[in-house]
Amino acid sequence: MQKTEFKKEDKAFYTGKPGRFDILTIPPLPFLMLDGTGDPNTSQTYAEAVAALYVLSYQLKFHSKSAHQRDYTVGPLEGLWWADDMDSFTNRQKDDWRWTMMIRQPGWLTAGDIETARDLAIAKQSKRKDRSASDDDLNRLRFETYDEGLCVQVLHLGPYDVEGPVLAELHHNFLPQNDLRPTGRHHEIYLSDPRKIAPEKLKTILRQPVARA
Repeated sequence: MQKTEFKKEDKAFYTGKPGRFDILTIPPLPFLMLDGTGDPNTSQTYAEAVAALYVLSYQLKFHSKSAHQRDYTVGPLEGLWWADDMDSFTNRQKDDWRWTMMIRQPGWLTAGDIETARDLAIAKQSKRKDRSASDDDLNRLRFETYDEGLCVQVLHLGPYDVEGPVLAELHHNFLPQNDLRPTGRHHEIYLSDPRKIAPEKLKTILRQPVARA
C-alpha cells in the first residue's frame, strides 16, 4: 500500500532556512480545526484541543487504510494565531492570544469519512479509563478547506519564545521592503516534537499570508 507523506510531496511548504524569507503560494488544503484562546503553555483548553486533533487524525488514518486502501503519515500540528493587538506576539503576551489549532488531511477524505471516524473515535474513547479527548472536543472539531494563497515563510530554529525578533524583521522590514502587506493570520507549523527535542533544536515554520501593496 502506497503511503503519502505531505512533507515530501509538498516539500517547499515545510522547509526553509533560518533568516531567509521565502515567498510562495499555498493552494487550498483540507484541515481538521479547533479554536480557542489563551496561553498555550498553561491553558487546559489548548492541551485538550491538541489531544482531540491527534485522536481524530489517527482514527482517520486507520479509516482511510480500511475504506480507501490508502495510507498516509499524519501531518504536523499547525496553528493560526491572532490577537486584537498583534504586537502581543512580539511581546509574548500570551494570555491575549487567540488560536486555531489544526492538522492537515489528505485530499481524498470526504465529510462522510470525517463523521465515520469521529463516531469510531468517540466509541473508542468511551472504553478508555484514561481518555485522551472528550466527546465535546471531538464533536467540535471541524473539517474545513483553508485557502492561504500568497505567503511569506521562514524556518525558525530554537525555542518558541524567541520568535519575536524574527517576526519583527518580517513585518517591519521584509514586507515593506518588498511591497507586501499582511492579510491573514500568523501561521506556525511545528516540525519538531517539543517532548523529544531540546528547545534550541526545535524547528518551526513561521508563515504570514500577504498581498501586494
